[in-house]
Amino acid sequence: MSRVLIALGALVVLAIVAAMSIAGTYNRLVALDQAVQAQWAQVETAYQRRADLIPNLVATVKGAANFEKSTYIAVAQARARVGQVSLGSGAPSDAAALAKFTAAQDSLSSALSHLLAVSESYPDLKASQNFEDLQAQLEGSENRISVERMRFNDAAQAFNTARNSFPAVLVAGLFGAQFNEKVYFQSQPGSATAPAVKF
Repeated sequence: MSRVLIALGALVVLAIVAAMSIAGTYNRLVALDQAVQAQWAQVETAYQRRADLIPNLVATVKGAANFEKSTYIAVAQARARVGQVSLGSGAPSDAAALAKFTAAQDSLSSALSHLLAVSESYPDLKASQNFEDLQAQLEGSENRISVERMRFNDAAQAFNTARNSFPAVLVAGLFGAQFNEKVYFQSQPGSATAPAVKF
C-alpha cells in the first residue's frame, strides 16, 4: 500500500513539474510574441509618419514653378499602392505578404528619393524653409524606418530562437498557429551587388 502511495505521489509531483514547465514555456513564448507585436507596431508607426509627411511635401513641390508633374504624381501613386497592401492585424507571419508590403514601401522610398534628387534642379524650391524642414523630417523618418525594421528583426529572431528550442518547440506545436515562426525583413534583391559607377 505504501509503495502505491509513493508511486502515486511521484506521478503527481511529475505531473505538477511538467505542467509548470509547459506553463512557463507558454508564458515565455507569449511574452516574446508580444515583444514582436509591439515592435511591429513601431515599424507601422514609422511608416505612417513618413506617409503623413508626403502630402505636405507634394503640396510644397507643386508650388515650385515648372516642377516635373510626373515626379510628384509618381510619389502620390506609390503612396496609394502602399495603402492598398494589407497585412492584417499584428505582425506578419507570411513571408510573401511581407515581401509585397516591403516592395510597396521600397517603391515609395524610391519615388521620394527621385523627388528629392529632382528638387536639386530648383533653387527656389531648395531655398524654401518649408521644403527643407519637410526634407529633414523625411530623412529622419527613413532613418527611423530602418532602425525599427532592424529592431523588428531582432525581436523576431529572439522569438524564433526560443520557439525552435527544446522543449518550447513541443509547446508551440501544441498551440498551433498562435506560435508560428515570425518572418524577417529582407534586403532588396540585388542590393548585395554594388552599383556600377561610370565616369
